[in-house]
Amino acid sequence: MARKSHWGLERTTQETSGQELASPGRRAGASRAEKVAAEIMRLIETDAFKVGAKLPSIRRAAEDYDVSKNTVIEAYERLVAAGWIVSRPGSGFSVKQRDRIPTSARPLHVAEAIDIASLLNAQLEETFSIRVGDGRPPASWTEESEVRRHLRVQSIRQPSSEDGYGSALGYPGLRARLAADLGASDLHVSPDQILLTFGANHALDLVIRRFLAPGDTVLVDDPGYYPLFAKLKLAQAQIVGVRRLPTGPDIADLATKAIAVRPKLFFTQSIGHNPTGSSINLATAHSVLKLASRHNILLVEDDPFVDLPTVSSLRLSSLDQLESVISVGTFSKTLSASLRCGYVAARPDIIASLAELKMLTTVNSSGHVERLVESLIAGGHYRRHLKRLAGRIRAATERVVDNFQRRGFELFTAPTGGYYLYLLLPPGIDDIQLARDGATDGIFIAPGSVFTIDKAASAKGIRINVSRADDVRFYDFLSRAFSRHRP
Repeated sequence: MARKSHWGLERTTQETSGQELASPGRRAGASRAEKVAAEIMRLIETDAFKVGAKLPSIRRAAEDYDVSKNTVIEAYERLVAAGWIVSRPGSGFSVKQRDRIPTSARPLHVAEAIDIASLLNAQLEETFSIRVGDGRPPASWTEESEVRRHLRVQSIRQPSSEDGYGSALGYPGLRARLAADLGASDLHVSPDQILLTFGANHALDLVIRRFLAPGDTVLVDDPGYYPLFAKLKLAQAQIVGVRRLPTGPDIADLATKAIAVRPKLFFTQSIGHNPTGSSINLATAHSVLKLASRHNILLVEDDPFVDLPTVSSLRLSSLDQLESVISVGTFSKTLSASLRCGYVAARPDIIASLAELKMLTTVNSSGHVERLVESLIAGGHYRRHLKRLAGRIRAATERVVDNFQRRGFELFTAPTGGYYLYLLLPPGIDDIQLARDGATDGIFIAPGSVFTIDKAASAKGIRINVSRADDVRFYDFLSRAFSRHRP
């Protein structure tokens, strides 16, 4: 039986259940908020909602679409961010004046991607005195050590004959060096199975371009790496989270979703996971590989901390030898965030296709930077730097964990050797509000909600960077915030 709401929509009984909302170009697997937002966009484009027209109240819209008020709020917020509607205090939401052929307004998927990546803006700002939520270590841990001195010397040694673009795969010397180092860690590859990139984010972008079309479904760690979520939104992929446990992906959750949504890819981090700091164990790794093989899922393993002596050497790529795994690495988290150098290791056919995309998009990566990195490795400078960095990580982790334990703070899991810990919040504390409160005190906090897909099911927490957290002002701030919510 059909009924008509004041939205002007003809809806069947099945549609009123909230499972289906009529909208052109509706994507399979889209969230309810996305469907509501898409339908409102259609009504605006067809002039069913005129410029200046007031949208139904949140309560009325929730009743008409048979969804929760939170779903309507999220849909309205998406449309505000994309420039379709405007919020006026005290008078609700109304249709915004728009050009017939928008030239400056962001498409909805672009606005969503930018919104997800907004934490990057805070990381790039230098106004916070305590940067506990930053994803990077301080410069004193990386480029201001022996590395910077060595880079200054090497930067003037590059012969002018090396200024050409070179192979799209990247500098052969560094690829050969990486192949040898990966072999020493039980991942046996040839230099032709390695593609050099401008860091891990460039590598992930190439993989997404190569394997995904709009509407394709992918799995990600939940919580997981939020810049990846933004890239996937930009590619208009359907993102489904796989619950992250202290031992790696939740195998039961992965198995269920592999059947339910038939994903093309699963993006995961095996060691020093961002943001939880967890690392995969052997049983979980074997189970992930079995499920990937059974359901024809290509695994993309992004491990920025693989070179650290403090982390486990257990990785999906080593167990699988790149049969169904693409391995992504980077020097940005160990040498310098400004030194954009990373790589992809994969089967030869995958590397060849990624190299073609790299040529089309960036022509090549930086041969000068790649030579500098290779010289650091060849001369033993990188190994000495990693040893010093490992000592700093161990000492900082011990101090931070000790301070948390003495104050009764709970961690998601014990440290596994990377930069990150995930501090669980007591019931009643909103992580976003905690981040706002921290900002007023000059403390940059990374709320767990930014890293999550299923925000309702995820445990509330904040990412802790051990290299930046050991500050009494931060500990005191948390103690005050937590004490207000203790029984």
